[in-house]
Amino acid sequence: MLLTIEKLIYGGDGLSHLLADDHGRGKAVFVPFVLAGENIEATVTEQKPGFARARADSIVEASRHRIQPGCPYFARCGGCHYQHASYDHQLESKKEILRETLRRMAKLELPFDIEVHPSPPWNYRNRSRLQVRVSPTFTAGYFKMASHELLGVEECPISSPLINRGIASLWQSGRAGKVPDGVREIEFFANAADTELLVEVNCARTARRAAVRSWAEDWRSSLSEIAGVVAFREPNPGDRKAGAQEILVTAGAAFLMYETQRAAYRVSAGSFFQTNRYLIDELVKIVTAGQSGELALDLYAGAGLFSTALAGDFHHVFSVEMSQTSSADLAYNQPPNGEVVQATAEQYLARAENPQKAGKGAVVSNEVHKPDLVIVDPPRSGLGERVAQRLAKLGTPRICYVSCDPATLARDLVPLLAADYRVEKVHLVDLFPQTYHMESVVHLVR
Repeated sequence: MLLTIEKLIYGGDGLSHLLADDHGRGKAVFVPFVLAGENIEATVTEQKPGFARARADSIVEASRHRIQPGCPYFARCGGCHYQHASYDHQLESKKEILRETLRRMAKLELPFDIEVHPSPPWNYRNRSRLQVRVSPTFTAGYFKMASHELLGVEECPISSPLINRGIASLWQSGRAGKVPDGVREIEFFANAADTELLVEVNCARTARRAAVRSWAEDWRSSLSEIAGVVAFREPNPGDRKAGAQEILVTAGAAFLMYETQRAAYRVSAGSFFQTNRYLIDELVKIVTAGQSGELALDLYAGAGLFSTALAGDFHHVFSVEMSQTSSADLAYNQPPNGEVVQATAEQYLARAENPQKAGKGAVVSNEVHKPDLVIVDPPRSGLGERVAQRLAKLGTPRICYVSCDPATLARDLVPLLAADYRVEKVHLVDLFPQTYHMESVVHLVR
């Protein structure tokens, strides 16, 4: 069938519609690896009550923005979605998707343009995670698009040059039969200079400590840039502490020091840190520049990327992080006028509302003062209704929302806008070129 692609939507697909019938306009159909305005020959691959999915069999009329993909695995690997589009067009598409999502879900019409911050489109990732299968034949790579079928990948053009050397070294070790049974995932994290690697290994419960240790030490000796290998063992099924990481083996360093223009950060295996090695300083500047006051609150603080930068312009900074690993790095990175609170954002805001019920030692007196600024950088799931409502109730004069999902951002803005917050500025920071993912920063004032 012939389809015309109307626009790109969040998730990487193009939107079209099936032909109208007696019941009205045809249902929406989603097609990957197409561009707005293209005419394609397509085959429907999935029918749902409210929509359909299709694949493009041929491009009848191509967009002028279509280019040759820069990776041999593109359209098979599930990691990238936009390599067939020029980078300028990727940015323009993402900006329109962000603007439309805010309009549709938050009823927010922006009276100004979204400020776009581009990235070098290749070799930008400082962190890449590969799935591993040891038997019957060694394979390392990424899942295929929309599946859990593993695609062997021996190079990744969006990852840093050092990470690519790490991938090549991993394949060499695997082909030599050195990677032990039980290894399931390997994550590479490169420092800012791209001269050192920290390798995280996720292992099954059945993995043997001695075998993993011997392999990790051998691998470190074969690639001198590997500063350390930390292997974690998955928790027992049904364990109440499921999700907690049990360290199986540490060979060499358990952390890297990540240098930025403002500070050096300790980042341990298992800690969160931003993944675009070119835009970290730009992101910090967008979030923190021009902000000052008595008290700043950094929720979902991670290893302290924003907290550390804020410390020079605020008398005191409270940094809230629930991860044990990240909060340990946060405490190490925090300046003297900063304080770490290991809690969820909801727990912390509940304490701020009812300090008398917080429990012994849970809250210090300064902790319940209204902050001059709150920064939130939640995971893809966003704040959620309860945190967003509590944040609105806190009544701080300025909020900076750092988001990696426009849909959850728009949802969370609704109670803030209802509480008389006004969107002052919106930034699109392209931390993830070649993919549909986007980072946005929204400054709100009251």
